[in-house]
Amino acid sequence: MNGAGIKTVAWVGGRFFHEHLAAWGITARHVACESPAALTWDDVVERAGCTPDMVVYADRSLPPPLAGVESFPCPTAFYCIDSHIHGWYPAYAQGFDLCCASLKDDLPKFALRLDPAQLLWLPPVPADDAVPRAENTKWDLLFVGKVDPETTPIRHAFLAELGRRFPGLVVHQGDFKALFPKARLVLNIAERGDLNFRVFEALACGACLITPEIAQGQAELFTPGEHLFTYPPGDVEALLALVRDLLADEARRERVAKAGNARVESAHRLRHRAASFAGFVSGQPLKRLAAARLREAASIRERFLRLVYLHWAEQFRDSPLGPRYLAAAQGR
Repeated sequence: MNGAGIKTVAWVGGRFFHEHLAAWGITARHVACESPAALTWDDVVERAGCTPDMVVYADRSLPPPLAGVESFPCPTAFYCIDSHIHGWYPAYAQGFDLCCASLKDDLPKFALRLDPAQLLWLPPVPADDAVPRAENTKWDLLFVGKVDPETTPIRHAFLAELGRRFPGLVVHQGDFKALFPKARLVLNIAERGDLNFRVFEALACGACLITPEIAQGQAELFTPGEHLFTYPPGDVEALLALVRDLLADEARRERVAKAGNARVESAHRLRHRAASFAGFVSGQPLKRLAAARLREAASIRERFLRLVYLHWAEQFRDSPLGPRYLAAAQGR
């Protein structure tokens, strides 16, 4: 990454692996973004406390936090997590020089103005404090996460049916790091077929994980039956059969849980994602990419970003954010 001349990064949004960039000689100044904002270049400079060599937006699943990003004077990157939720992400990403996406199969959606060489698959990763803990197991099958008939209807219906069929199911919300070690089996549900963080968090905690068979590169990272177990999405009958088999075979559960945890430790920690990101950025012609974007800023805004900005200007028409998004749409 130093080869690209990047010394200081304004890291806007989620923290993720920004602190690990120090190993690459990079000072990452975190700019918190906990609620909707429409930060201009001047706002970013003020909040970062410096004029950065690069600006990175790490997804917080919020409205566009950077207004006029297509005109930012330094190289930029979007670390996209929730492309399965927000359909406007690919258009917004065209205002950046680089884009990293956690869902592999979604990468082609971002190849509009951006060339495939400017895109990187960067899978999810657990927090560094997610580690195995020695505890006596108290639950046969555990799901940790939000269950709501309005926002997660598929998950809600699936767990309701599973609970009727398997009384040993326990559903909790809270600190997964404290909960996962208490279960013989940890269940994951991919509401929209996404490779979610729960996969990596469960394995990092040393859990024996059962997760849906999905695409998004999951089988490239983890081998079913070796690092985790899989079931056909939505198939309660197949899941029940697998759960009963595994509960009767403690040695198998422990062997796979240990292998899954070892896989995370060897390839899926924050330091690994920082290394991938640093290598990706260091291989890019950043000055040329940024210069081309700046020359084409008006066209990029018109083709990709104007409707995004106008949408959010309307959503926030009764808020101070409305005029900011409107100004961005007009190139002001």
